[in-house]
Amino acid sequence: MNNTACTAWIADFLATDPPRSKSLVMTIFGDAIVPRGGSIWLGSLIELLAPFGVNDRLLRTSVFRLAQEGWLSSQRDGRRSAYAIRPEALARFERAYRRIYAPLVKHWDGSWTLVIGAAGNINASERGALRKELLWAGYGLVAPGIFGHPASNGDALEDILVRNEVQGKLYVCHSTELPGVSTRPLREMVAECWDLSEVMAGYEKFIASFQPLLAVLQAQPAIDAEQAFVIRSLLTHAYRRVQLHDPQLPVELLPEPWPGTQAYTLARALYRRTYAAAEQHILATLRREDEQAADVEPWFFERFGGLNT
Repeated sequence: MNNTACTAWIADFLATDPPRSKSLVMTIFGDAIVPRGGSIWLGSLIELLAPFGVNDRLLRTSVFRLAQEGWLSSQRDGRRSAYAIRPEALARFERAYRRIYAPLVKHWDGSWTLVIGAAGNINASERGALRKELLWAGYGLVAPGIFGHPASNGDALEDILVRNEVQGKLYVCHSTELPGVSTRPLREMVAECWDLSEVMAGYEKFIASFQPLLAVLQAQPAIDAEQAFVIRSLLTHAYRRVQLHDPQLPVELLPEPWPGTQAYTLARALYRRTYAAAEQHILATLRREDEQAADVEPWFFERFGGLNT
């Protein structure tokens, strides 16, 4: 590939929209480290983050904070230290990244899942934490104390209730329109619960940033391994940042045209063009410090509907 054009695109992206170091560490863990067991020596992580302008001190601060927040654990071997995803955080991590790489195929069965917190059942602290997690998981506020979603994942919801220690304190039910009763269509609750304009703007910004890069990569398929890793990481980071604010509504309830569809197609095309060379760089970096560093698990190749298809 034209390394000059690639270098220029990377430099411009990092200058105009630099990722926060802590968030970038999370992206690289989810995209590159979890598929290899979720653990990495700090020296290898420092080397991987260097092309993004993240220095040693900033990286150490980032992983320390992630450990404090319960995402990472650390272990020492002499003067070396390694960081790994905590087992209790792994399920949340995997669920978030499954959302990122999954095809947009959710369909609506006409029902909503409602989470209802009766007055006095949970305290203010529990209510605040639950609200934050439900909104992050894509739920909308239907009415005070009532959250809803038209395509809820039961396992994800149960995990939220258990982690916040409110299981058995809330009502969770499915709601459908009552036949024979004059009512507003349930699909109209989408406009009541979400303002999708910011999500749409985020997808449009992603497309504007990365569409020119696809043209560069299509012009000449060969790509430098380190540059492929940097591009793949920036791609995943930027797409993740928008997509995790997307409430993941069924396709029947989305505005037309929905820019998330084009963004997904673009992300898939770029990921497929960069993942193999990026893997060479990741593995070479890891094996400079650990000769036994593992290859990716087979499920890695299921991303974006199948990387080998």
